Amino acid sequence: MTDAAATGARVSARGWGWRHAGRPDWAVRDLDLLIEPGERVLLLGASGSGKSTLMHGLAGVLGGEEEGEASGELEIDGSAPANQRGTAGLVLQDPDSQVILARVGDDIAFGCENLGVPREETWRRVGEALETVGLDLALEHPTSALSGGQKQRLALAGVLAMQPRLLLLDEPTANLDPEGVREVVEATRRVLDRTGATLLVVEHRVAVWRGLVDRVVVLGAEGGVLADGSPEQVLTGEGEALAASGIWVPAHPPRRPQRRNIEAGPPLLSTEALAVARTRGDAVQSGVELFVAAGQALVLTGPNGVGKSTVALTLAGLLPPAEGTVHAHRTLAGRAGAHPIRWRSRELLTRIGTVFQDPEHQLLTGRVREELAVGLRALKLGASEIEERVDELLARLRLAHLADANPFTLSGGEKRRLSVATMLATRPPLLVLDEPTFGQDSRTWEELVAMFAGLLDDGSAIVMATHDEELIEALATRTHALTPQREAVLS
Repeated sequence: MTDAAATGARVSARGWGWRHAGRPDWAVRDLDLLIEPGERVLLLGASGSGKSTLMHGLAGVLGGEEEGEASGELEIDGSAPANQRGTAGLVLQDPDSQVILARVGDDIAFGCENLGVPREETWRRVGEALETVGLDLALEHPTSALSGGQKQRLALAGVLAMQPRLLLLDEPTANLDPEGVREVVEATRRVLDRTGATLLVVEHRVAVWRGLVDRVVVLGAEGGVLADGSPEQVLTGEGEALAASGIWVPAHPPRRPQRRNIEAGPPLLSTEALAVARTRGDAVQSGVELFVAAGQALVLTGPNGVGKSTVALTLAGLLPPAEGTVHAHRTLAGRAGAHPIRWRSRELLTRIGTVFQDPEHQLLTGRVREELAVGLRALKLGASEIEERVDELLARLRLAHLADANPFTLSGGEKRRLSVATMLATRPPLLVLDEPTFGQDSRTWEELVAMFAGLLDDGSAIVMATHDEELIEALATRTHALTPQREAVLS
């Protein structure tokens, strides 16, 4: 073992499991695992197999007995994770949940300050972490103005500044553009080479991390470890079986649907000289001209921070245009020239359905079944019709076994499927989707894309903001590439 590797932490699990409070099934069970100091491990498994639960357990944030039930032992360097303050650093799937303070520099410094790192050393680490993750921002830059991808790199910078001996990354590149993905992987490589920290990274797209890790561990859907070995042994030797279980294996990609009908239907939405802004007076895009027709999929592309989500939310009637207009045509609104931002929530429910980049931003209730019924009750549908639609969506998106679960305890992939289901419940003709496939295993990706293709064939229209190249190739009718507009000044 090299001197650098000796600085890493040792991880061990012996018969470990965790069950969330109120859930009949264990999120993880019968896990036996040993990770030596300095190892670089890619953790795989189908959606819902417990990957994030294991990461949270190692970070010591699962909570006490009121939050759930544990079995067996989970340790870092021979001690419970909760007793290892500062040893493990976790980057979550949802970067918003890790953005704490109003300014970039303060947010990165927060962890160091909690660990009692001296002031001068803290700010040296802050600058180094910003440079390492490729986030070219002033320390005073407001965190509220960051895109989802920028927040993800901010979260990574905050963890790196604490210099953990165990680096836990839970899908850290899920919402990043290709350049951002490369930067995060290379930043992680530099940190590991310099510190010798142990790495445990969760990622569905294994090709991203294959060149960095030296070991692949696959969690089984029914508990325990399904496969464990070098990347070559696991991904090549057992690739076909793993792909069948939902693992993204480069040599075994998911099937793409065949569209039945690619003809454009009547117009639904268009824009004229549209400018959009996250904060008043600060446009991120201007002069946007878009046209959306029934049966067509318009995909918004471009680097992180360019304004894809902001354009999508403006089209969906959830943000006011900074300048220009969004026109809803008669086919969508019942009359020509209507503006979605002026519609009441009940009118939006039956016209435009939106899936946010962060699924938790649209969770409102304490049960999955109730979540699916929220919009339907707002429309005052009958009890029998509500039950029928909810049951159909639970089955369609493989959520039936979670019908009584708290939505906030679902895995990232399950939350994404639930957010899609809530949007589909009211059957709007126009769907606005922000990274709808992130966090999905290959089987669920295949099912979601097939479902979207079916909706398009039946005459719905889709607007998507995404970095998912496979999704673009499978569904896009047209793409609109957004480019940075540093001087998108409003008149």
